[in-house]
Amino acid sequence: MAKLLIVYHSRTGGSRQMAEAAAQAARDEAEAVLIAADQAGPEDLLQADGYIFCAPENLAAISGVMKDFFDRCYYPALGQIEGRPYAQMVCAGSDGENAVRQIARIATGWRLKKAQPAIIICTHAQTPEQILAEKEIPDAELEQCHDLGMAMAAGLSMGVF
Repeated sequence: MAKLLIVYHSRTGGSRQMAEAAAQAARDEAEAVLIAADQAGPEDLLQADGYIFCAPENLAAISGVMKDFFDRCYYPALGQIEGRPYAQMVCAGSDGENAVRQIARIATGWRLKKAQPAIIICTHAQTPEQILAEKEIPDAELEQCHDLGMAMAAGLSMGVF
């Protein structure tokens, strides 16, 4: 059975909800492993057939914990995961595009293959109170994450990536 690794970081719950929705859908077609970025390591990348990276955007960049995951895993996985498919999801307050670019650049360095367009869920959190508050992602937006997880798992299972 194909193995899909979903690595996420979430401080206020938005990215976690997105990652969980993708993992739940993926489990119908593949072995879906959902792991927090601070717990994930190079061995997790090496054991998977494809990836979904899910992070919040903090100050127009991926969160520090997600960046730490990439920093710890980049060189140990370099040259060993080339050609594997990936997708990404970003939980943003306003934009999310720079976080998407950052993850895409790292994936390019690893020579991963983009399998799906990035999903950006915008919470419109603009004040310190809104930014720090627990997030509740609406079901209609979580459906996009669900569909991404299902598509990634199905693609891995059918060998189309």
